[in-house]
Amino acid sequence: MARCDLPGNRLLYGLTLASGILECLCFSGVVFGYASLVFVLKEDGYFGHLCVSVPVTGDNLTAADCSRQDEQFSLVFTIASFLNNFVNLFNGYMFDRFGTMVTRLLAISVYTTGTLLLAFSSAAFSELLFPALSCIAVGGIVLLLTNMQMGNLFAAHRSTIITLCTGAYDSSASVFLIIKVLHQQGISLRSCVLVLSSCSVFLLVRTFLLMPRTLIPYPLPPHYTYGLSCGEANAYHVEKFEGPRERAAVVSHESGEKDDVPPAAEGETEAQGPGKAASFRSCLLSWFFLWHLVWLSIMQLRHYLFIGTLNPMLNRLAHDDPGLVSQYTNAFALTQLFGVLCGPLNGLIMDRHKGRPLAPGETAQEADLHSSSLSLLLTSLQCLLFSVCASIPLLPLQYLTFALQVLNRSFIYGGNAAFINIAFPACHFGKLYGAAMSMSAVFSLLQYPCFTLVRGPLGGDPFFVDIALIGVSLLGFIHPVYVFLHCRAAARRRENDDVTDGSKTDGTKL
Repeated sequence: MARCDLPGNRLLYGLTLASGILECLCFSGVVFGYASLVFVLKEDGYFGHLCVSVPVTGDNLTAADCSRQDEQFSLVFTIASFLNNFVNLFNGYMFDRFGTMVTRLLAISVYTTGTLLLAFSSAAFSELLFPALSCIAVGGIVLLLTNMQMGNLFAAHRSTIITLCTGAYDSSASVFLIIKVLHQQGISLRSCVLVLSSCSVFLLVRTFLLMPRTLIPYPLPPHYTYGLSCGEANAYHVEKFEGPRERAAVVSHESGEKDDVPPAAEGETEAQGPGKAASFRSCLLSWFFLWHLVWLSIMQLRHYLFIGTLNPMLNRLAHDDPGLVSQYTNAFALTQLFGVLCGPLNGLIMDRHKGRPLAPGETAQEADLHSSSLSLLLTSLQCLLFSVCASIPLLPLQYLTFALQVLNRSFIYGGNAAFINIAFPACHFGKLYGAAMSMSAVFSLLQYPCFTLVRGPLGGDPFFVDIALIGVSLLGFIHPVYVFLHCRAAARRRENDDVTDGSKTDGTKL
């Protein structure tokens, strides 16, 4: 093992964290600023041939009907957001199998390809938006995946670091706002995106100098380092350095335990033996993962539908006033900047117990799970409030909707990654994170049928779809309740074990 001085390691960790947050802030979630990009694309005439003139009732005047253009823009985002999540199963496996460097090099290649396709698209080649936005989305989410392991460098603030990364991921949606403002100042979309594409050099430099070749292990070995100066340290593998907590995470379903026992509780039996961490299959089929998947899928669908239909919604509420639409689009994009501040709030909630002594018999994982239940509950409540505000057709109220949207979205993605990190073995993090995102992506495909339903049979009025989504969002409360009940059951088991041990001790004395 390569050994470098401890102050040097701290500086390396700090530079990795700072550059990682900057990377997430500028590159990882750019696609979610799509509402700002659509405004630019419409001005440049993308899919403009789909707009038709229709006569105004009772008058000889005509008006432009661009509903088919809106459908195409919605379809571009639907496909991009679907692939953003669906390919994560492959990305997670590749990350766990081949490590950080290989995964990041592939992500950078895909991301750069997407930005170049967007730069050289035009109104005549509007279809290039489909592969361009998809590549940008896929490359960005993989960059986020490789950065979330930075939490392992700071054990006492692990969840906070993860949620800081996801918060920066949310804030990166503002990149397209900057492009929109520059475009209004006369700078072409192509010039802006070419500058963004050239920034891939920064991603490459960081990959070789400030990231490990394989994975960052947890718990962190003494004097762990990486980069060009201490190459031997890159030989670390997370399976080798996993501590007892990870080995205790989940027991295989073949062990004969009940299927409805949560993974953390099941693993307590195995933790006492020399067994390895549980299999990926047992984690995937556990109730913890299944309820977490429901929780993630429902809330993600609500957010994707809101972002993908924001432009036509604002046009409807503003009565097609381009000035008002631009104003509210800018307001939405500006609120995304606060994602980097909202994300760590969730991390602080999940890490609030760190530094306190554990209850007698309580494991560190049980304490982490108990702390996460409050975060999951608050996230579900935020989604419900966001859904209610989004369903009220009042334009000024959308400022509150935007604030709730960025807060909730930061909590969702930060809580998703942090919960998987807590509840399951670290050697399966990439695969389980990818599986959760991929499966939820299939559910998110419902956004396009919902949009088509609103534009067609419902005549542009999303009221009934919004009410249905409010009802479905109530299912998100099942997950935090399940985690809380599991933690309470674990506490009762410890109390019963203490009473039993006390009785045996008294009997021995007699």
